[in-house]
Amino acid sequence: MKFKFIFIIVLVFGFFGVLKYLFFPSLSKQNNEQQKNKNLASVISAFVIKAEKIENTLYASGTILANEDVELKPEISGKVIALLLKEGSAVSQNQMLVKINDADFQAQLKKIQLQYDLAQTKLKRQQELLKINAISQEDFDIAQNNLNTIGADIDYVKSQISKTEIRAPFNGIIGLKNVSEGAYVSAGTTLASVLQIDPVKIDFSVSERYAPYIKKGVKVIFNIDGMKEDAQGEVYAVEPKIDMNTRTIMVRAICPNKNKTIFPGAFANIKVLLKDIDNAVMIPTEAVIPELRAKKVYIVKNGKAKPVIIETGIRTSSKVEILNGLQVGDTVITTGIMQLKPDALIKIKLLK
Repeated sequence: MKFKFIFIIVLVFGFFGVLKYLFFPSLSKQNNEQQKNKNLASVISAFVIKAEKIENTLYASGTILANEDVELKPEISGKVIALLLKEGSAVSQNQMLVKINDADFQAQLKKIQLQYDLAQTKLKRQQELLKINAISQEDFDIAQNNLNTIGADIDYVKSQISKTEIRAPFNGIIGLKNVSEGAYVSAGTTLASVLQIDPVKIDFSVSERYAPYIKKGVKVIFNIDGMKEDAQGEVYAVEPKIDMNTRTIMVRAICPNKNKTIFPGAFANIKVLLKDIDNAVMIPTEAVIPELRAKKVYIVKNGKAKPVIIETGIRTSSKVEILNGLQVGDTVITTGIMQLKPDALIKIKLLK
């Protein structure tokens, strides 16, 4: 009975097998082709990683700034009675540049000065009377306070007079003036500007990944339109925070400008000379596969393709530095990578 049951099962499976072969020949052929493709190796090119020495140069763009840049603006309103500045000329620190009419302040100062002299004479008399107890201590204190009050008024008027004088805050060059002598100006009106352009500053930003390498004293080479030769400066200040929107860090360099051929506001192409890397792990850029939140490559291991997540660093014209994920001696696949799947069989046609 048992033998008969087994015989019926074999007969049923055989019957369905014949039906599949007769009515679904394409399905059988497809399965055979899939099995054949599994055994067919992908032909690729590969690159064997070797330690390389690379020049660690960072490229950026920036803006030239004056070392010092100030707009001359009066603190008070009044008529300009002296405009002692010449456009484009050099000025020295504390040199008088603009004088605003101060006749009313001078008259007020003269009046208060007379009051001060009188109060001072009165105080001396009060002091003599106090010695012989002819007046009370309170009367003497009132006279003393009156003298001090008038002295404070004198200081206030003198401060107002000082506001009618605009002097050069540092050694520099006068820009273009916006008013003429005799004009009435209001407080805050821009009269002209003073710039110090020797040295000049260069502002630029770099990716946050380079933040540990950008330090005071790092050499900077830059060029602007119209310059025949590159100029050289050095980093002297770095912003102590990273911009959350751009993920960059602001850097400021300084460069001598004795010939005054570099003008503030110019666009600069910058090369930052960082420390060279002696044993860098470099691979061809075409081997890197960008993904949504990471980057990966395929390496050859035991004749099969193996995906590896990597972290990249410095880029050159044809290669990229690998910070994590690969090491010297690994074989990286460089062609046909988009069609590869994990554990796919590999046949190397070109090895560099």
